[in-house]
Amino acid sequence: MNKPETDPVITQTQHWLEQAVIGLNLCPFAKSVHANQRLRYVVSAATEPEQLIQELARELIFLQRADPDEVETTLLIHPHVLTDFLDFNDFLDAADGVIDELQLQGELQIANFHPQYRFDGTQIDDITNYSNRSPYPTLHLLRESSIERAIETMADTDSIFETNVDTLRKLGLKGWKALGLAE
Repeated sequence: MNKPETDPVITQTQHWLEQAVIGLNLCPFAKSVHANQRLRYVVSAATEPEQLIQELARELIFLQRADPDEVETTLLIHPHVLTDFLDFNDFLDAADGVIDELQLQGELQIANFHPQYRFDGTQIDDITNYSNRSPYPTLHLLRESSIERAIETMADTDSIFETNVDTLRKLGLKGWKALGLAE
């Protein structure tokens, strides 16, 4: 499942992570996790949301039990299910429900990325949507303790979103494409 050298889904996701997330500093906390190889990539074979729920539960349990010095966070990439953004967005409540069912509230959380990501109130082609656009639908499983540590190292985490908006507006769609990232 985790074959960075041969799996094109992982290769494309790593390219996006390196060029956009880290390269544009959209997430100032991603660089060290990536550089220290504590990011787990899992490509789901799920074709139905129910299958993805099962895989999500397994990965949440895996992440909870894993040594954070080995695996700090997981990208659960699911290229064959929830490819429509509205379906993906509707699924997020069920994903959070898995955290509740496993009694992992306060320990793990899920961030989300999608190739058609669209913030509420924005036009589909608004460049600011690209802060959450990934090559494939992706659930990012995060340890809350990691988030807390990262927040302690940064004085103003509220400015991250505003900085991302400024960065993306300056870059524009032409600049995004020049990074070798899909629309």
